[in-house]
Formats: sequence, structure tokens, C-alpha cells
Amino acid sequence: MWIPTEHEKYGVVIAGFRGTVPHGLSLEIGDTVQILEKCDGWYRGFALKNPNVKGIFPSNYIHLKNACVKNKGQFEMVIPTEDSVITEMTSTLRDWGTMWKQLYVRNEGDLFHRLWHIMNEILDLRRQVLVGHLTHDRMKDVKRHITARLDWGNEQLGLDLVPRKEYAMVDPEEISITELYRLMEHRHRKKDTPVPASSHHLFVQMKSLMCSNLGEELEVIFSLFDSKENRPISERFFLRLNRNGLPKCPEKPERHCSLFVDLSSSELRKDIYITVHIIRIGRMGAGEKKNACNVQYRRPFGCAVLSIADLLAGDSKDDLILKVYMCNTESDWYQIHENIIKKLNARYNLTGSNAGLAVSLQLLHGDIEQIRREYTSMFTHGVSITRKLGFSNIIMPGEMRNDLYITVERGEFEKGGKSVARNVEVTMHVVDSSGQILRDFISFGSGEPPASEYHSFVLYHNNGPRWAELLKLPIPVDKFRGAHIRCEFRHCSTKEKGEKKLFGFSFVPLMQENGRTLPDGTHELIVHKCEENANLQDSSRYLKLPFSKGIFLANNSQAVKTTKESFWITSFLCSTKLTQNGDMLDLLKWRTHPDKIAGCLSKLKEIDGSEIVKFLQDTLDTLFGILDENSQKYGSKVFDCLVHIINLLQDSKFHHFKPVMDTYIESHFAGALAYRDLIKVLKWHIDRVTEVDLHEHIQEVLKAQEYIFKYIVQSRRLFSIATGGQNEEEFRCCIQELLMSVRFFLSQESKGASALCQLQRQEDLNYINSFSPLAGIGEEGGNAVFLSSFPSVYSELLKLFDVREVANLVHDALGSLPTVMQGDESLQAVKLQSIGKTVESHLYTNPDSRYILLPVVLHHLHMHLQEQKDLIMCARILSNIFCLIKKNSSEKSVLEEIDVIVSSLLDILLRTILEITSRPQPSGSAMRLQFQDVTGEFVSCLLSLLRQMTDRHYQQLLDSFNTKEDLRDFLLQIFTVFRILIRPEMFPKDWTVMRLVANNVIITTVLYLSDALRKNFLNENFDYKIWDSYFFLAVIFINQLCLQLEMFTPSKKKKVLEKYGDMRVTMGCEIFSMWQNLGEHKLHFIPALIGPFLEVTLIPQPDLRNVMIPIFHDMMDWEQRRSGNFKQVEAKLIDKLDSLMSEGKGDETYRELFNSILLKKIERETWRESGVSLIATVTRLMERLLDYRDCMKMGEVDGKKIGCTVSLLNFYKTELNKEEMYIRYIHKLYDLHLKAQNFTEAAYTLLLYDELLEWSDRPLREFLNYPMQTEWQRKEYLHLTIIQNFDRGKCWENGIILCRKIAEQYESYYDYRNLSKMRMMEASLYDKIMDQQRLEPEFFRVGFYGKKFPFFLRNKEFVCRGHDYERLEAFQQRMLNEFPHAIAMQHANQPDETIFQAEAQYLQIYAVTPIPENQEVLQRDGIPDNIKSFYKVNHIWRFRYDRPFHKGTKDKENEFKSLWVERTTLILVQSLPGISRWFEVEKREVVEMSPLENAIEVLENKNQQLRTLISQCQTRQMQNINPLTMCLNGVIDAAVNGGVTRYQEAFFVKEYVLNHPEDGEKITRLRELMLEQAQILEFGLAVHEKFVPQDMRPLHKKLVDQFFVMKSSLGIQEFSACVQASPIHFPNGSPRVCRNSVPVSMSPDGARVIPRRSPLSYPAVNRYSSSSLSSQASAEVSNITGQSESSDEVFNMQPSPSTSSLSSTHSASPNVTSSAPSSARASPLLSDKHKHSRENSCLSPRERPCSAIYPTSLEASQTANSCFAKWNAASVPHSTRDSIREAEEHVGPASTLSETRLAAKSPNLSLPSVSQERRMLFNHIGDGALPRSDSNLPGTDKAVNATPSSWSLDSGKEARNTSDSGKLISPPVPPRPAQTASPSRHVASVSPSPAGRSPMKGSVQSFTPSPVEYHSSGLISNSPVLSGSYSSGISSLSRCSTSETSGFESQGSEPPVTVPSYSVPEEPVRKESKTPPPYSVYERTLKRPVPLPHSLSIPPTDPPALPPKPQLGRPSNADSSSSRRTEPAPRPRPLPRKVSQL
Repeated sequence: MWIPTEHEKYGVVIAGFRGTVPHGLSLEIGDTVQILEKCDGWYRGFALKNPNVKGIFPSNYIHLKNACVKNKGQFEMVIPTEDSVITEMTSTLRDWGTMWKQLYVRNEGDLFHRLWHIMNEILDLRRQVLVGHLTHDRMKDVKRHITARLDWGNEQLGLDLVPRKEYAMVDPEEISITELYRLMEHRHRKKDTPVPASSHHLFVQMKSLMCSNLGEELEVIFSLFDSKENRPISERFFLRLNRNGLPKCPEKPERHCSLFVDLSSSELRKDIYITVHIIRIGRMGAGEKKNACNVQYRRPFGCAVLSIADLLAGDSKDDLILKVYMCNTESDWYQIHENIIKKLNARYNLTGSNAGLAVSLQLLHGDIEQIRREYTSMFTHGVSITRKLGFSNIIMPGEMRNDLYITVERGEFEKGGKSVARNVEVTMHVVDSSGQILRDFISFGSGEPPASEYHSFVLYHNNGPRWAELLKLPIPVDKFRGAHIRCEFRHCSTKEKGEKKLFGFSFVPLMQENGRTLPDGTHELIVHKCEENANLQDSSRYLKLPFSKGIFLANNSQAVKTTKESFWITSFLCSTKLTQNGDMLDLLKWRTHPDKIAGCLSKLKEIDGSEIVKFLQDTLDTLFGILDENSQKYGSKVFDCLVHIINLLQDSKFHHFKPVMDTYIESHFAGALAYRDLIKVLKWHIDRVTEVDLHEHIQEVLKAQEYIFKYIVQSRRLFSIATGGQNEEEFRCCIQELLMSVRFFLSQESKGASALCQLQRQEDLNYINSFSPLAGIGEEGGNAVFLSSFPSVYSELLKLFDVREVANLVHDALGSLPTVMQGDESLQAVKLQSIGKTVESHLYTNPDSRYILLPVVLHHLHMHLQEQKDLIMCARILSNIFCLIKKNSSEKSVLEEIDVIVSSLLDILLRTILEITSRPQPSGSAMRLQFQDVTGEFVSCLLSLLRQMTDRHYQQLLDSFNTKEDLRDFLLQIFTVFRILIRPEMFPKDWTVMRLVANNVIITTVLYLSDALRKNFLNENFDYKIWDSYFFLAVIFINQLCLQLEMFTPSKKKKVLEKYGDMRVTMGCEIFSMWQNLGEHKLHFIPALIGPFLEVTLIPQPDLRNVMIPIFHDMMDWEQRRSGNFKQVEAKLIDKLDSLMSEGKGDETYRELFNSILLKKIERETWRESGVSLIATVTRLMERLLDYRDCMKMGEVDGKKIGCTVSLLNFYKTELNKEEMYIRYIHKLYDLHLKAQNFTEAAYTLLLYDELLEWSDRPLREFLNYPMQTEWQRKEYLHLTIIQNFDRGKCWENGIILCRKIAEQYESYYDYRNLSKMRMMEASLYDKIMDQQRLEPEFFRVGFYGKKFPFFLRNKEFVCRGHDYERLEAFQQRMLNEFPHAIAMQHANQPDETIFQAEAQYLQIYAVTPIPENQEVLQRDGIPDNIKSFYKVNHIWRFRYDRPFHKGTKDKENEFKSLWVERTTLILVQSLPGISRWFEVEKREVVEMSPLENAIEVLENKNQQLRTLISQCQTRQMQNINPLTMCLNGVIDAAVNGGVTRYQEAFFVKEYVLNHPEDGEKITRLRELMLEQAQILEFGLAVHEKFVPQDMRPLHKKLVDQFFVMKSSLGIQEFSACVQASPIHFPNGSPRVCRNSVPVSMSPDGARVIPRRSPLSYPAVNRYSSSSLSSQASAEVSNITGQSESSDEVFNMQPSPSTSSLSSTHSASPNVTSSAPSSARASPLLSDKHKHSRENSCLSPRERPCSAIYPTSLEASQTANSCFAKWNAASVPHSTRDSIREAEEHVGPASTLSETRLAAKSPNLSLPSVSQERRMLFNHIGDGALPRSDSNLPGTDKAVNATPSSWSLDSGKEARNTSDSGKLISPPVPPRPAQTASPSRHVASVSPSPAGRSPMKGSVQSFTPSPVEYHSSGLISNSPVLSGSYSSGISSLSRCSTSETSGFESQGSEPPVTVPSYSVPEEPVRKESKTPPPYSVYERTLKRPVPLPHSLSIPPTDPPALPPKPQLGRPSNADSSSSRRTEPAPRPRPLPRKVSQL
């Protein structure tokens, strides 16, 4: 049975549990669990990380921990009772663990490793805490380390700042908000602005001396030197080095280093130097022989200096090498360091070029205890401490020192009868009173133990030596009296014996008989002569002698003889026990000289403070002793001395002696009667506070009042103890009188304030930093001085009086202060400081006294806040007031206090916050911090007050307003303040704890105030402003970043929900409730609140969304009632959705929820239909916006981004009619295109905006990046930008049209300068068309299937324009990279419904063939290829691809009998190129081609190719005959090996003819084509024989032989006799002109080639589907010509339809068209795995059949060039290319004329050569057509055809229509020569022709025609789109097809000309309802004829010769209308909407 647990409530999992048992709970090691029930060794509960899942788990898997339970029962909360630091550590490490792994993923290696080390440190410290064996101090230290590391990690990871108190986290609900703010602010300030250390220390470590001439031991002496004051400031660090220059004691490393301590910040400056003096120990001369002298002397060696400023740049631990210098003369040794510093180069030089001192130096910052903690290893090894000379800046009371510093300065000696000067050495001893030498009391420096004697260094031959060596004598105090220093002088001989001869001595006593020590300063000592062997052990013999010049002992005549020689020393005493001051000694011995008492008391103020504090207790005892014995006489003087001493302790240097005085008062003070005199004298001074002549002295007295009161109180206590409380009443009366005097002088407004209050303005910040009452005060008045120290008296008064009594006394004193605010500001500041100290005092903490003091405190605060003065101090006082009021304190006294504060301060507090937040922030960083501090403190005070207010307080507050206006003002004020508090900048970003507390207070207050809003401001009292303020506040409250719980970690989110719940939902419910209360007033907020409420609903909180979304239904309903529609709601929703969702708000769930909730709400509404429409529109917009946002997250620009933007752009225009949003997205799309370098698409995109503008002077406002300008200027700028982009995209034809349009404008304004420039630009574009190479792009059909695609792609198919050189495999790979989760479909069949509905992504990609719309240009003769090619790939609406299949039984012997082709035509919504590289397929048309039709098409293509090559050869357009050779070989050889024979077997047999009687005409046509091919071949062989080189004759002979074999296989024995007249003979005897077949007669010298087209041929695009004729033939040709697969490409041999690949339209070369079927086709040099199988229609990308589905044949002009084009595209070296180009001169495009023209010419039907006059005179680059190559080849191997890009400016769905308002402009087309019109010229084909491809994949070299050769149209007009890709086209940018874009205006009333357009009969008529294209270039009226687009124009019968611009096409009645397509009459395009001021 399960039993609820009592004590087993909380535990940690110690073993993983998988939860495999029924109801088992899966647990991991380390999880914490809360236990609910237990049963037989099992627990039931939940893991705290996921409290919603409950289950059972074994009890032995859990380690129980102590915990306390809150709210026992169903919703109980368990809180572990372990140390809060442990709890915080545990939870923090868990959070860090997750984030730490993310650091690794984000490649933030540095932080990853640092955090790892910190986490390990914390875990180690955690173990120490858990063990529980630490001492209290150690535990505190460990916790400090833990919290420091936790804070560091939180800061690095961007986590929240944790408020702590004594290292433990605080619960914000348990402390006041002001206290919480202070904790947060303290930690934040500590983190941001570390307090600069006031104390610094220099660590010095000696490494070595590097010098070449060593060999003697050395002494190295470090010290710090102040070059400014020219004195040392530290003791010395002394170190001995061995002969190698290394430290002498390597086993004692502590001797190698020292720490120079207690450097102040002022001493870290550039004129403080580290000086290093080096003394050698050895012979007198460095170069003396070793045996010269055995005695060793200390001799100068070198010196080095380093400025301490060099260390300030960085605390580098790297070794420094200091240069060592030597004196030029030894006499300057004492000042060598000064000379080096002053750079007096003449006095020193380097000891050696390689000499240097290696040292390590490091500056450490902080007090010495901190350094000990941080550098423990340094101190554990016993580093020596080198002190400063004298006391440090702060003298500590317990410090014990007694150091005498002696500097051996110099001496003056006689020669002593010698010819040279002496070598003097000084030896020093310290001798006690008994004559014994004191051992070990001479210290050479730290690092070396003290010695008993000192030997100076020796200066060679110098009778006036200067040493300047500093020694320290740490002599104990008890040995100081009677001790003296003796200095002995010896001459050091340099002879062999090296004797040291004593010749004199000096001495000086350390203390005088009166107890004074040796005074500081320089002393000139007498040198007493003595014999060499004199015995100085008996000190009594010489102590009677005089020791210093000027001091002689009486009756001693010897003194006079000793005065010629002198010795100087400098002494400095640093002692806490001894004094050199005689006045101090006299005062302490006042009883021995009673007559000197008055003088001693007077001189006390002149004694140095350090002397007084050294003897503080003795001095105080003396003063009170004098007071007790003679108070009448000395009372006033003693009082003054006491005041002086008390004020002395206010000095920062002696501040630490205050506790010494406190201890003295408590323990040692014995003046029981002193209180009487002290009260009397103090009152006397206070009564005379207004006397100006005494004010300075009185100020001193008032400053000291704290300790005076302490002495008074302690004295009274001692008296009461001694007397049993006598005279109590008298004492009280004295105190009352004293305080009466205080109140009286405080109340003196004028006299006291003006006469005495002359203190300067004290800065508030000084008070905050230091509560010293005297900080910053200059001349202070009595009021100010008294007030600054008065609060310190409270604690003393409490020792004598009751709390209430003291409170009343203080209340009266503070209440007597003047209330006039116009008085002295300094006094007001000090007064406020006094009030602040009162609030901080112990007196105020008592509730009884607080209730008495609070009103007077609030009164003064109110006055200051009202005047906006002293805000920092006011904030601090308020904070302290609220710190004492805990949350949820229900005590009556607290409630009453809150009442007083609310009534007194709430209003002024709100006004103050509004005032200070509206000020501009100060510029200085310090002032800005101060500004932020005061703002934060006031805010925390307000929040504290509001949190303490109860229902009663709120009710009283609201009732206190007399009128509704007052209440309104209050509500507006508090709502405004709340909005300020919600601002992100109110608190630092990591103060989440503070923000949550503030929000909790705000929402609580708002809930109270909303009732007042409902009761007072509804119905007839409705106030829009206050309701708007309320809603605005609620919305920004919900949108706060700190409340978005979804962004929090799970643990943080759980804590917030447990403590506060989701405050967003609470506020959302309140918004809904208030909205419902508005009633008809809701209309005031429609549509203003739609945006804010929409922003709220986008927050991903389901409950909040469910509450808020229904408000939109309500808005729609009320708007419907008011206006009959809800257009405003719709417009606002759409506008805000775009901006909000682009910011990352909203998701798919929201879209579904929005749709479902509102649809459900409007079910029963009368306006349901329009509501559903609105909801559907908004939902569709959301879909697109979500897709757009997802796409924009990606880094690189790809098709998905562009497609998504296009989708959204079109949606805004077509469905929403949002012009401004439409224009914004136009520019977003434009930027995307520029980034992707899609310049053509960028130009088209910008044309969309240009379309909306007129050539007018209407002013436009500043918009996007456009300045304020006129509409004309903006349109001009757009035109120029578009032209530039067309130029960069090589779409020069489009740029020409725009050039003309803008030139028209310039001309109309007579701006000839710009007109000239524009004409030159137009001319340059024409040049580029003719001279520069352009690439033709590939086109690919892409299907996106499956629900995982974005909405704008889902289950749709598109046609995409490929990039330059991009083949199918590259395109497919690019698409798979853009959609990495997509699956590539390996077939071209339409997918079924399961694919459409699949939760996946499927891509179906294959190449398609474009079907050009513009036939007129392509069919016109004499137009160069680089002009025609533009129209082949531009303005393309229709694309096709073919799929082979078998019908019926497949004949294994001849597959062509049953091989059919399914041809699919795709029609796009817009033409390509356009504003995107891809457009959606709008319509599919599918037709089937029979095997016979396919065969006809293949033969027609091959015949066409042969004619072209023969013609080129005849006209000498090709320099090399190889292309013709290879083509003839391919056709003849294929025929021999079974080529056309297969067709005969398939279609000419009797069985087929009988079974297909309907195909009789087609069979006849096929037979004609075969015979025609034979005739062409015979003629071709004749031409070939004429031009074939000698080495190719064998091949020619072979071809001739094979041709006769072929003829025999065709049943042709010989041609008829009339062959010479008419070589091509037709069985029916007449050419069938109507079927496009005309008899052709050929001869080797000339020929007329009449192209034939089957009824299925497509006139402009011959991407025919054909089969290759024989694989064996192609192999043989390859072997003969030396080219592998190139033969197939060059000869345009097409594969059989069954072998076509799905992978690309151009997967094989389109150049090879064969004339007969083949049973097997494959590349002769490829492995079997690359051969195409007829049956296989679903292969891998490189092996599956070619799509579209067959390769397309190229025009004849390109067949000769395919090899070179591909080779050239693969970056062939220039030299090689040049040689190839030379060969091009003989290879050029065909010069074949049109059918009718040929028929009308000479009767003998021979082909004349092209005349030289028809050749083009302009060179153009890369004019040779580059054929398509196999798409399966690598990019570098593929042929590229550089042809012009196209332009069509009507790219919409109705681009072929013209409107009544204007006529379309066609791109410029060079005119053809005048020729006779013929009815057959414009015959159009009536059926599309299939495209065929060869599967060959080899690298093919093509031959480029000469750039100067003439290119006629003829057969070339039927050329297919070539390979290559260039961003060259323009898609339409407007939805109209024919309206006004040209910019040309008609003159007069010339009516617009409407030109019909035509289409093939098979094409369905376009629907009238189709969406027009987004853009077309149009003209409103014409100034001159402007040509139509070629898709619409009809060639004129008699075109003018070389017009400057294209002529307007006119319809020709002579054209055969039967072959033209017809379209419905064009509908007028609506005029574009104008952009309002955009």
C-alpha cells in the first residue's frame, strides 16, 4: 500500500534507472527527485527537471537529503536545507553543463577550456564544503572563492547577476526591494568598476649578473629612489652574488627576491626609480695581480636604474636586462644613480658592452593581506619584506616599530703625513652602556640577516670620501637608553701586507639624558685621532669626549685638537615608543613641572600628530589628570586640547586610532567628575556660536561633539556607579539646557545661517563615498558642522535616556531647522545629510522612535524633492527608510508608517522619477553612473512602497482624490512611470531578478487601478487618453524580453513560474476583461490597437493567444457595425504583420490558431463571408511571411530567397494592393539580385518601381534610400540605374530602349548635354551587341513535391534559367544544396498524390528546351547570329521536353517501328528572364509524335545541316573543310552500316503501308527526304572533292565508294538525265511549296538550298528529337579524323529517342543529326557503363536518358564550330586559341537564303557565293556559335555558345497583346536588305518539332567562324538555343502587357495603332482572365514610329534601308494567315497606380 512520506521528501539519484517496470520513472545519475509516496522499497515521485511526469523508482537508488516542505499536500514545495551556496553551485553547474557543450559546437575554444577549468575548481571546492571539516574562516574563504567563480562564469555565459548576502543567494521576496537593489548595484559596480587599489607592492627577483670580467664576489643593493625629491624612499634589498654572477645561496631562493611594500598610488610615477648598486669584494684595483694583496675590500663596481613607470604598462613577469654603468671617477660614486637618471653621460660609462643585470619585476596591487591570499606560494617560501622609510600612509594602532636609519654620508680627513690621500674604510659598531658591542643590530638591507659590524666600501686615494650608504639599526627600546654608535676609520694599504691601520674614530649617543632620542637630520661628528693600536673597548674613556661639532664637554681641552677632521651621518628614527619631541615629554611629565602646564597645553597643538597618537593613552590620562586637579584654571585649555586630539583622529592617516580612543573611553577613562566641566564648556561654546570671531574655534568644538558626548556619558556613568546615582536630576537638567541651546542656534535662520554658514557646496557624491561629516567642507558654519556630527550623539544619549525621550529630543532638534529652501544650499545639503544619518542610526531602527521621527524626516524629504534638490541624498534616505520595512509585514506600526509615506511621498516620488528620467544623461562616465544610481534608487523606493501597500492603502489613496481630474492625472502619471520602469535600459541586462520583482509589483498595482478605471472613466465619463495609456502599458508589459519564458533555461523557467507564474497571461486576461468593458467605446481604439494587440498575440504562449485573438473578431464586428466593412482592420493587420514577423515573431502554430479561432468566432455572423475572406487573406500572408523569414535566415543568396521574395511581392500587389509594401519588397528583391550578381533580374525588378512613376514634377518624400526629390528626378535615376544593370547583365537591347526613352525626355527639355551622353551610351550598347560575346543559358524544369517545402514552392513546378556554364548536374547539385533534406526523383513522370501529401521533400529536375516567341527576327535573312541568339532565349513563355515510349510490341530487330515520343509543352505565368530566375508553370500541353513523324524530323534536321555546311564551304566561309568531311562521313558511313535502311524497313514495307493508310503522305515525305539527302550528299561530295586537301584524298575516295553502296541500299542506281539541270528529283514531279519542300538543284560551283520543313517542324527552334544512325559509323569517323566523340557533336548526330537522357536537354551535343535509325548508339571511347539503354528511362544523373527528352539539333552555322567552342570554353591557352581562330577564317555560318527568295532567283537553281558587300564590317568577339554539349560533362568540358541575350518587355501572361493606349516597342533589329516579298516568306510551322540529342560525352573541339564573315539568317534562323548561360534577359515587372512604359509621347492627336499578334493554330487561345505580366515597356503616344516586340510585329513588305531606329512593324496582308496563331483581341491594361509621395 502506498503511504505518503513524512520525512523522505527529497533525494539525489545515485544509480541510473530506466523505468522499464509499469509506471516506472526513468532517472539519470545526479537527478534530484521529490518523493510523494513509498511502498515496500519503492518510491513514487517525480524528477524536479520534469515535474509533470510522475512514476515509481527503487528507494535504494536514491540518496536522501534533508529538506523542508512548504504548503504540505497536493501542491507542496520541497526546499533542501543544505547550504544555499551548495544548492546554487549544483543548479548553476547543471546549467553550465549544457551551455559548455554548446561552446564546443560554436567553436569558442578559449572560453570552452577556461570554463572547464573553472567548473573543476568549483567541484573541488564543493567537495571541501560538503566534507564539513573546514574552520569557520576557511569556510568563509572557500565560499568567497566559489561565488567569485560562479559570478565569473555567469558573466561569461551571459547569465543573470545573482544577488548575494554573505555569499548566500537572497530571496527577493524576503528582503525589501531597496535592499535588493543595493545588493544588485553593489555586485554590478564591483563587476564593472573594480575599486582601484590604494596600496601597491613591487616584487623583485634577482636572476644573475652577466659580465665578461667577473671573478670576484659581488653585493647587489636594490632600493627605490625619488628623483624629484632626490632621496631614497625605501629600505634596501641586499643580495650577495658568487664569482659567476649568480646568487650565492642557491639553496635559499627566498634570499633572491624581495617585496617592496606599501607604495601609494602617488608613488607610481615616472620619477620613482629602482636603483641597483653593485659592490665587488676583492682587491683594491680590479686588475691587480692575485698575489699583490690577500686582504679583500668592498669596492664600487657598477650601477643600474629603471623607472617604475616602465612597469605600469603591463605587469610582465618576463626577465628584464638592466644595463650596468660605472663611474668615470670614484669620487662621483655616491651620485652615480642621479647622473644616470639625469643622463650626464660624461660622468659614467658602460662597464662592458655585454654587461647586464637580469631581474624579474612585477607590480602587485591591493593590501598586503590580499597579496598574501593571492600569492601564497611567495610567502610560504619566506620572501623578504622591504619597507618604506618611515611610517606608511596609514598607521595601525598595533604596529610596533623601533628602527633607527643611519646614512653614512661622507668624511673629511687629513693626509696624515703621506704624499697621497688615504684609502679610508669606515667600520661601525653599536655599543651599549656597558661598552659591549650589541650583536646583530646592523642591517645592510632585507634579504640579509643583521650583522654586528659594518664595513664601508673603500674609495681609492680619497681624503674626502662620500659613501651615502643607508643602514637600519633595529635596536630594542630597552637597549636604546645608554647605547651609542662608534665609527672607526682605517687606512687600507695597497702593499703586499694589505694592512688596515686605525687612525681615528667618531661616536654618537642614541639618547640624551632627558629621554629625547637622537634628533632626525644630518650630524657632523668629530673625528678623534687615535693610535693604530689604540684600544677602544673601554667606551667610558671616550664617551666623555664631545661627539659633535658645537657640543663640547666642559673641562675637556682635548676637544679643540680634534676639530680639523669631520665625519657626517644622517639619522632618522621610526619608532612607535620613543619620541624626539621635548614638548611631548614635558607634557607627560607635567607633575614634575607644574608651572609649565599652561605652556605644555598650548604647545600640544604644534606637536606632530604621529607623536600624539603614539602616546595617545598617556596624553589623555595627562589631560584628564590636569582637569581633575585644577578644572577652574585649566578646564578650558584641557577642553581645547581634547578637541584637538579628537579632530586629529578624523585625519585619514590616523583614522584607525579611533578604536584606540573608544577602547580608552570604555576601559581606561577614569574622569568621573569630568562631565560637569565638559557640559559647561560645550554649552558655553554653543551659546556663542553666532560670534563671528570665535566661529573657527567653535566649528572645531562642534566637529568633536561625538567624542565629547562619549566622555560626558562615560563620566556620568562612572559617577553614578561611584555615588549610587546621585545628582541624576541635575544631570538631566544640564543635558536639557544643552539641547535647548542647540535648538535655539539651529533655528536662527538669518543670523546663524548667513553669518556662519559660509561653507562651500558639498558634493553629494562625496557623502556617498564617505560619510565623514567634514568631507569637502571649506569654511563651515556652526549649523552645518553641528548637523554633520549630531547624529553620532544619538547612541550616547540612548545610554542615558529612554528611546522615546531621545526620539523626541531629536525630533525637536530636527524640527527646529529652518524650512526656507531659498537659503544657503550648502546648509540644506548638510541638513539632509544629518537626516540621512538619523535614518541610518540605531535610534531609527526602533519602531517606537521611528514613528516619532518619520514625519519630520518625510517633511524635509518632501521639501527637497519638490525643489528637485539633493536627489542623491534623498534617494539614499528613502532607500534606508524602506530597507527597514520587510515585505508582508502586517504589524500595525508598519501599516501606519505606510499610510504616512503614501500620503506624504507617493505623488512627489512619481513626479521625481518622471523628472529625472526625462533629463538628458550626463556625458561623463562618473556622472552617468551617479545619474543611473539615483534613478535606480528612486525606482526601488517606489516599488518598495507599492509592494507594501494593501487593499486598504489603495482604497484610501483612490478615495483621497477630490475630483476625477485629480484621479485622472494620478493614473496617467503612474501609468507613465510604469512604462518607464519597463524600459530595457532601466536596469542592466543581467538584472533579471530585479526586473521580475518590478514586474510583479507593476501587475499587482495595475490590477488594483483597473477597477478605478472601470468605475470612474466609462460610459459618459469615458476618457480616451487614460484608457489608451492603460492599454499601451499592458501591451509593452507583455512584450518585455524578461518575461519571455520560452527563452529561459528549463530550470530558470521553472523557478520563475513557481514564484510569479506567467505574468503575461495574467495581464492578457486583464486586457481582455477591460476591452469587454469598453462597449461602444471600442470604436475609439480601432484600428489603433490592432497593431499592439497583434504583437501580443504573436508571443508563443498558447493561453495568451487564446485570450487575445478573439479581440480581433470583436474589432471586426464593431467596425462592421460602424462602416459596413472592416477595411481598416484588414489594412492595419496586414501592415503590422509584415513588420512584426520580419522581427522574428510568430510561427506556424500561430497561423493555424489565428485561422481556427476567428473562423469559429464568425460562424454565426451576418458578415461571415467577408470575414472568411479577410481571415484567409491574412492567413495566406502569414504563410508567405513565415516562409520569407525562414529563407532570409540563410547566409547566402539562393533561389529560395529570391523566389520567396517574389512570391511575397506579387502577393502584396495582386491580392493586397499594398503599394508601399510592394515597393519595399521590390527593393529587397533588387538587393538580393545584386548580391547574387543577377544584374538582368535586378534591372527587371527595379523596372517594377519605375513603372509606377511618371515623367512629372510632382514632389516625392524621402523614402528608403531615396532623397526628397521630384518624380522626374527619381524616374531619371531609376532609368540610369536600370540601364547600368542591363549593361552589366549584357542585356544591351533592353538598355537601348531605356536610353531612347530618357533621351526623349532630355530632348523635350533641350538638355542637349545629357542627350549627347545618352546617345553615346546608346551607341556603345550597339557596339557591345556586335563586339562582345554572350552566353546562352540552359533552362531546367524543377518540381517541388511534398509538404515539407515552403508554401510558395509546395507541390508546384517551375522553369529556372541556369547560371553561366551551368549544366544539369551542376544545377541539380545546387538545388540539393539549397534543399539538403530533399530527395531527387530519378524519373520525369508526373508524381502521384502520395508524393504530393508526403511529409518530405522531393525534387524532380530535368532540362527543357525554350520555344522562342519572336519568329520574325529569327527568320529574317542577313541578321548576324549574335543578334538572333538574343531572341532565342529571351522573352520565353513556352518550354518543351520529350519522353520516348513504345506502343505495342517492341520489335527487337528494329525498335523504330513502335517508338513514339510524348512531347510536353510548359507555359509559364511570366516569361523568362524576368524579376526572378525561375517562374511557375501555369499550364501543360502534351502531344504524342508517331515513329514516322520522328523519322521525318530527324532527316529534315540532317539535311538542313548538310546544306549549311556545303554552302559555307562553297562560299569559303570555313577555312577548314574538316567539318564537312566529318559530317559527310557520319551520314554516309551510318547509312552503309544500316542508317536510313532502318527507316525503310520500318515504314516502307507493304505491311506498314496497308496498316497505316493515313500515313501515305508522310511516307512519301520520308522517301522524298531520303532521296533529297542522297542528292545533297552527292552534291556535297562534289564540293568536297573540289576543296579536299591531298592528304585527305583516301578518305574522300572511301566516302565516294560508300556513297554508291548507300545509293544502292536506297534503290537509287543513278540520277536521271536531267540531274544536271535539276539534281533533286521528286517522284511526284513537282515541288510542294505549301509543305515547305521545294526542288533544289546543286552543282559543285554553286547551289540553291531550299530548306524543307515538315508539318511538324517548328520554324524558329530546331531542337529536334532524332536518332543517331550508326554507332559503328561514328567510331569509324572518329578514327579517321583523329577526334574521339567530337564527330558526333560536330555532325549533329542525334540519338534515338529511346536513348535520350532525362538528365538534360543538352546532355549530349545537339549538333549531330543522323538520317537513319541505329540499333545501338554509344560513344566510341566511353566505357559500357556510360552507354544509353533504349529501355532505360530512369537512370542516374550521368547515365539516365537525356531530358527534353532529346538533344536538339543546332543550326548549320554552328555544326562546324562545336568542337572549338567547347574546347575554348575550357580555358584553352590564348596561343592555342589564336591558332584555332586562324582556322576559323574558312569556317562560317551558312549563307542560305529563304525558300521563296531562292525560288524566285536564277532558273538554274545553282547556289551562288555570297557577295562581299553582304559581309559585316564590324568585328564581334566570339561570334562563332558555340554548340551545346553533353550536360553530363564537367563544366570545363562543355561547349558554350555565346549568343546575345534577349529582351522582351511584355513578360506577363498577356505580353503578346497590345493595348489601346500605346504600342509595344521592339528591341533594335538591324534591317535586312530590300527584297521581293513572297507569300511563302512568313510560312509558320504548325506543330512543334521534337528535340533530339546525342548521348556522346566527349570533349569536343569546335571551329569558330571568322568574326568578319557575313552571317545570313537562312538555315541559321532555325538554330536551337545554344549552350552556356548568361544573366541576360528581362522579365516583365508589371502586370500589364502593352500599356504605357515607353515614355514616348505622341504629337497632336495621332491615334494609337493596335497590332494583332499571331500564334500557331495548335496553341490554345490564352484566356482573357489570365493575370497580366507585372511589367512591360510601353508607350502612351508616339512621336515617331516605334517597333513592336517581335512576338507581335509583322515584317513590313518593303522595309526601309538602314533606318536609325527600328521601324514600326505593319501587318502584311500577303502573309499566309493559315500558318499564324491567332489570339483574342487585346484588352486594355489598367493604368498603374501612382505612388503617393514615394
